[in-house]
Amino acid sequence: MNRYQEEYAQKKMSAQQVLENIRSNDFIFTPMAASCPDALMGELQHLKDTNVENVILQTCIPTDYPAFHDPEMDKVLTHHGWFFSAGLRKANAKHLVSAVPQHSTSILRKTLDRIRHEGRRPVLLTTVSPMDARGYMSLSVSSIYEMDVIRAGAVLLVEVNPNYPRTFGDTMVHISQVTALVESNRNILCIDPAPYTEVDATIGRYVASLVEDGSTIQLGIGNIPNAVANELKVKKHLGIHTEMFTEIMVDLIECGAVDNTQKGFNDGVSICSFTMGSRRLYDFLDDNPMVLFKSSTYSNDPYTIGRNNKFVSINATLEMDLTGQAASESVGPVQFSGSGGQAETVQGSQMSPGGKSILAMHSTYTDQDGKMHSKIVPMLTPGAAVTTSRNDVDYVVTEYGIAWLRGLTITERVQALTKIAHPDFREWLLAEAVKNRIW
Repeated sequence: MNRYQEEYAQKKMSAQQVLENIRSNDFIFTPMAASCPDALMGELQHLKDTNVENVILQTCIPTDYPAFHDPEMDKVLTHHGWFFSAGLRKANAKHLVSAVPQHSTSILRKTLDRIRHEGRRPVLLTTVSPMDARGYMSLSVSSIYEMDVIRAGAVLLVEVNPNYPRTFGDTMVHISQVTALVESNRNILCIDPAPYTEVDATIGRYVASLVEDGSTIQLGIGNIPNAVANELKVKKHLGIHTEMFTEIMVDLIECGAVDNTQKGFNDGVSICSFTMGSRRLYDFLDDNPMVLFKSSTYSNDPYTIGRNNKFVSINATLEMDLTGQAASESVGPVQFSGSGGQAETVQGSQMSPGGKSILAMHSTYTDQDGKMHSKIVPMLTPGAAVTTSRNDVDYVVTEYGIAWLRGLTITERVQALTKIAHPDFREWLLAEAVKNRIW
């Protein structure tokens, strides 16, 4: 047994023992999505037995855990959500979590400023791949802010799991940086790509028509980005610089559409910050030096994005008003998801030579009573959070076409957006624009 293995053995504990390293007033960071350490998060209620109090727990697209829905945990910790998942939406309805308005490139800096001001100690709970012979483990499927937290001096509590891929970039942590660890052999969260509809496919074709050969692409989460990516398989010399590395990106690489040769920045490699998907996706990423996981302060920085050639950001939105304001994270005042990197990728793409920003959405939605509503509206639903400013919006795509809003007046925007709204709502939109003096 070498000295790294000895140190590893000394730090190995049960999940509850690892959690007993948390003190009152700590600020706990958790990683993105599939990287959440289930072995530790599943035991988080043990903190009720350790007499700690005034702890803050910060999560970002987490899977669901009993502690999120336990009212008694309110005596122990306050839960902050940077990006809501289904479990957090349920917890929010019971006032057990509150959303933090944020941009992905600045929220960590602002949070660390507050931690220092309040005299709190940062703690990171995360999952890592097994240690190598030199004492290094990989942060695996998420490096969106984890390495930044570690470099800020966080207490590092980890779940070591052999089912997690070893990835490269801002991912390598050494056993000497770890305070305590628990071993686990649970399966990594696997999600197969959801089938998309013909409406999604139509939107995908419109979006793909805007992507030139040699473009660098960023795709968001959801059925529409998956449909877009499927249409991109016929393109040539694409590059990847994205927040989330998705399943369909494996297809684009393997079919030859992506070769990362014409990015003009970080040529030869794909850049991302986190991933979540199928076992096939994780196997592709395992020990793959051609995909680099970088902090979102790098991957989502508009100035970094702008150094790529023909950068195309493709994101979804929930609602848009006739001036171009995009509400992508809330339904009225009710938090649904989060800002993520949308605003920054929208700005960065337009700094790129030949770059384009695209917001894509279905033209309508159907409520619980079966009534159809337009997603393009005269004014946003009261209380809705504006994720992308009308000052930044560029291309907007629905199943009815493309509206290019860059440089247009309000009057021209009303006309362009009405043309890609569902036909049943076009006269109403124009009438409302006149009635409310929007144009």
